[in-house]
Amino acid sequence: MIQENKELNEVEIDRIIEMAWEDRTPFDAIKFQFGLSEADVKALMKKELKFSSYKLWRERVENCKTKHVAKRIDEIDRFKCSRQRSISNNKISKR
Repeated sequence: MIQENKELNEVEIDRIIEMAWEDRTPFDAIKFQFGLSEADVKALMKKELKFSSYKLWRERVENCKTKHVAKRIDEIDRFKCSRQRSISNNKISKR
C-alpha cells in the first residue's frame, strides 16, 4: 500500500488526509509528493477515518471534478496556487 521503502509518519499521514479532503488538491499532487496512488490514498483514508467519515469523503470525491486531473478543466494545470510558497513557509495571509 504505502511507499515500498518507507513507512509514513504521523505528520505525513495527517498531511495526506488534509490534502485528500481538500477539493482542489488532485490525487496526482499526493502521488507527486508522497508516492501514493489514488487506491493507496483511499486505503489510507479507510484505515485512518471513522467509517462514516470515510463514506462522506468517498461521496465527496466521486462528485468532485477537481480531484481527478482527467475531470479538471484544461485551464488548471498546476497543483497549487501560483502565489503560494512552500507549505511550511506560507506567508500569504487569507484574503
